[in-house]
Order: sequence, then structure tokens, then C-alpha cells
Amino acid sequence: MKTYKNLFEEICSFENLLKASRKAQKGKRYKDDAACFNLNLEKELLRLIMELPERSYSPGRYKTFYIREPKIRLISAAPYRDRVVHHALCNVIEPIFERTFISDSFANRKNKGTHRAMLRYQEFCRKNRYVLKCDIQKFFASIDHEILKSAIRRKIADEGALWLSDLIIDSSNPQEEVLVYFPGDRLFEPIERRKGLPIGNLTSQFFANVYLNPFDHFVKETLQFKHYVRYVDDFVLFENEKQRLHEAKQEIIRFLQNFRLKLHEGKSNVFPVWIGLRFLGHRIFPDHRRLDRGNVVRFRRKIRSLQKRYYEGSVSWPKIEESLQAWNAHASFSDTYGLRNRIFSEAIFVRKAAHNEPCAPRRCLEQ
Repeated sequence: MKTYKNLFEEICSFENLLKASRKAQKGKRYKDDAACFNLNLEKELLRLIMELPERSYSPGRYKTFYIREPKIRLISAAPYRDRVVHHALCNVIEPIFERTFISDSFANRKNKGTHRAMLRYQEFCRKNRYVLKCDIQKFFASIDHEILKSAIRRKIADEGALWLSDLIIDSSNPQEEVLVYFPGDRLFEPIERRKGLPIGNLTSQFFANVYLNPFDHFVKETLQFKHYVRYVDDFVLFENEKQRLHEAKQEIIRFLQNFRLKLHEGKSNVFPVWIGLRFLGHRIFPDHRRLDRGNVVRFRRKIRSLQKRYYEGSVSWPKIEESLQAWNAHASFSDTYGLRNRIFSEAIFVRKAAHNEPCAPRRCLEQ
């Protein structure tokens, strides 16, 4: 297997760091930390150019918060300066790994994404009678650091690039505790092994694809499933014979043990494709798609919250329109024309005037 050297100089170059800073600021240009960094952009980049080759660069502390929908998750936000470094590393090493990824892995890759994954899912629905839908239990919290580092070293042999990737992995903040024993484990091994990557890091998303790349090839080449789709830790296999999918599930369980991963038993089963399974926020049938009911409930709740904040004056109308447009784009990928018209026609936004008299109401975007 070919390995790559002489990468660190490119990672630390002014051109690459400048490119990384431009990527890091997308959608965040007016946030305080991004604005402060960009105000002294040249100085900040020159400082990184000095620290990285000297290996005196040290990641900062994460800011953490929880999101509670659709389920409770710990999100970790790295300091903006560190996010620039993450982009700088990925700019150089991601293309090396990208060539080894299968085409049916859709998460966090250029020209992929959720919509293409759903289209591929539906294409395979039309060709098969059954689907094995699987979910890896506490995936990001379970990623084993030593196994991940070994996977990176199969392609990267540059000492500096490995130092930086190891530093980012080792600086991961504590994640949800996962105590699972695998064959051959000593009594304290699940506790002693370092594991877990912060959800929210660009590098975590990239490392997740590196970590599961051998699994993708196992499904495609060893199990020989032509119809397979993976998006992060959600994956599906399609087949006309139900028994073959049940047998594949047992093979998958055994294979994932090598990576200290476990399937979520309650979410990993074989189903007929015609029932329309939930996948990436939609229910997908062979001939149509519906938006998941939970997504609609959450959006209605969000509208009520935005109406209250708009009335009080704590959010501007352009911000509300931006939020509504984002959901509309997501929902429009399913057969939701009537649903969206109904929701938007019912939502009216009223601002409280200076003397407690309401201003003229605003309506949501029309379909």
C-alpha cells in the first residue's frame, strides 16, 4: 500500500492556512471569534506558521453544549483558531484518503450529502424487496484512538502530519462514557483505552470516514453487497433474499468488534422496503418520499418560538426568513408541497410596537 510523505510543509504553508481560514469562516464570518481572528488575520496566520513547524502549537479548550432534538447529544465547539488548523490538515490529507473511499459513502464528502444518499437509497429500494437498516451504538463516543491512528498510518508516513493528527485526536474532550467489553478484553481495558471524538469538529467527521472505510470495503468486497449506502454511522444493505440479510447482520457484528464498535440492537433489523423506513429525516418508499413526522413537529415548535421572539423584538425578520428557507429546502426534497403551504399560510409574525400596539403582521414565504 502506498504511503505519503513530505506533507507537513504544505500543511504549514501560508497559502494553505489562508485557504483554511476562508473555509473556517463560512457561515461564521460575523461571529465574535471569527471576526477577532480575521481582524488580525495575517498576524494570526504567521503565528501558526511559527508554532506548527516548531510543534509548539497547542489546541485550546472546547466549548460544550447539548442539543435535545431529535435526541440529546453533546456538541463540542473547538476555538476558532483550532478550526483553522483542522481545515489546514484536512486540505492536505483528505484527498489522499478520498481516493480510497467507496462511492456509496455519503457523509461529509464533496458532491455527496443527504439528498444524494436518499436518492441512492430509493434507487436500491426499487431493485430489492428487503433492507437491513443498521445503526452503530454511540459511534463518535466509541471511536478508539489507537485503532484510528493505525488507520491513518496506513496511508500517511509523514512525521509532522502524524504529529498534528495525533495531537488533534489526543486533545479530544471527554465524551459520553461507553463501557463495552469485546472478546479478549482484560478487566479494565474498556476503561483504560482512550476513545471518543467530539461531534462538531471537521476532523471528527473526516476521521469517522477513515475509521469506517475498512468496513465499507468489507460489505462491498467480502460480503459482496452491491446495494449498500452509508451516512456516518447509519447504513443500509439491500437484497431480495431476507435470509441473506440476517446472515450479513451476524457477519457485520463480528467484523465491527475488531473496531470496538457495536450495533444498536433496537435499531438494526431487516424490513420490507415497501413499509417506508426513516432515513436521514425522511421516510423513503420505492415510489415516493415523506418528511418524518418528528421533523414536522419540531419545526412547528420552532415557528412558535420564532413568533414569540419576533414579537418581543429579540430576532430580526431576515434571520427568521433564513431559518424558514433552510427548513423549506430540506422539506421540499420530499412530497410536501401541500404540507409546506399549510404550515406557512398559518404562521403569522407580529412585532410589538413602542406603545404596545402591534405592527403590521408578516407572513412566511409562499410556495
